[in-house]
Parts: sequence; structure tokens; C-alpha cells
Amino acid sequence: MTSSRPYLIRAIYQWIVDNGMTPHLLAKASVDGCKVPARFIQENKIVLNIAPMAVGGLVLGDDAITFSARFNGVSESIHVPIKAVEAIYARENGQGMMYTEEDESVSETDYESSAADDEFDPDPDPDKPKPTLRVVK
Repeated sequence: MTSSRPYLIRAIYQWIVDNGMTPHLLAKASVDGCKVPARFIQENKIVLNIAPMAVGGLVLGDDAITFSARFNGVSESIHVPIKAVEAIYARENGQGMMYTEEDESVSETDYESSAADDEFDPDPDPDKPKPTLRVVK
């Protein structure tokens, strides 16, 4: 299956905007393809205000987030690969979602059912009649 990360980013972005808050993106600047102004990178990370009134041409795509914004009066084109996004949150209260590298890779054993799970009986009373369906006309 494809990554759920871009879908979650779009949903959290919309939720933040719908609640009148300012969405911010925390991104890892060292990820290949990340194009952000170097002078605003701190500890290999950058925080970007992606509020509708702060950016132009915002595209929350499946592979990257792109937009144009002004930094100290200079217009810049920003390109943040989805895998570089570490968090999207509201500036005012910090609510949002953080992402880790593990979000992308879930081992197959995480979802495998065991034999014990297959034998689980939610109704421990064997004498109780099982529910049935009937057609009512």
C-alpha cells in the first residue's frame, strides 16, 4: 500500500485551518530533494508557516509539499519531500501530528494473526443459543 503520511498531512492541515489556527511544518532539511532557504535551517531542521495567507500555490502532494513564500522580503520556491516532514502542527497550541521514519515501514508480523487469536471465542457460555438472522416480510 502507499504511504498514509501525505493523506494525514492534508487532513491535519485542513483541520488546523478550519479551526482558525496557523499550520506549521517541521521538516528535516538534509533529506534529498528538500529545497528550503539555508539561512533558516537550525540543527538540520526548518519550521515553515504554511498558512493560506503566508504562502502561494500550496500543493500538498503525495510525494512533496511545494509552495512559494517570502523570506525577509525575498520570494522563494519551497520543495519539501513528504519523507522530510517530521510534524505538522498549529502554532497557537502545538496540536497536530508528528511522524517518524518508522511510520513508513510496518513489518508484516505486526498484522499477522496468531492461532490463539483465531480460536478466541468472545462468548464463553457454550449453552447460550447463537444469534441467527431471519427474513421479515
